[in-house]
Amino acid sequence: MYPFIRMIKEFVVHRNAGDLPPLGVHVSHHRCWPHDLDGFLEMNNGRILTILDLGRFVLARRSGLLTALRANKWGLTMAGVSVRYRKRIRLFTKFRVVSRAVGWDDKFFYLDQSIWVGDACAAQALYRSAITDHDGIVKPRRLFDYTGYEGPRPVLPEWVQNWIDADATRPWPPVLLDDPERA
Repeated sequence: MYPFIRMIKEFVVHRNAGDLPPLGVHVSHHRCWPHDLDGFLEMNNGRILTILDLGRFVLARRSGLLTALRANKWGLTMAGVSVRYRKRIRLFTKFRVVSRAVGWDDKFFYLDQSIWVGDACAAQALYRSAITDHDGIVKPRRLFDYTGYEGPRPVLPEWVQNWIDADATRPWPPVLLDDPERA
């Protein structure tokens, strides 16, 4: 089940946090609870993605994105993710989530999120996100026209651009090789 109580807690805790520019950084603090664990008694990899979700929600509120989505009846979707898991998060461990947009192109926004236990990075994810309406993808320029942002589009970090380029070579739909279920 989605952690709605945790989400409400995040909005309450950060209710007075200041507004952020499009490339601002949001930091939130969490703890690994028993219901976050998998069979190896560490935070489940899927739960890590859900915790990152919570960071993106508050980042979206603080940057004005949620207001723009509501006002224009837009949606928000994730269009891709690449995750690195590097350190186990054990029961009752405190950790922080750092969430930020690193840039955008003509269709998508790119978000970098990481989970830190002390000074060690436990996990890091790069997301591709899109704003949608009944016609499909809403170009980032429309969002910025609505919000009044006139700053430059940042050059995407090389590692982000490399991921975009590599992902463009991935076949879609996936090629099914010798799939016994398909026969």
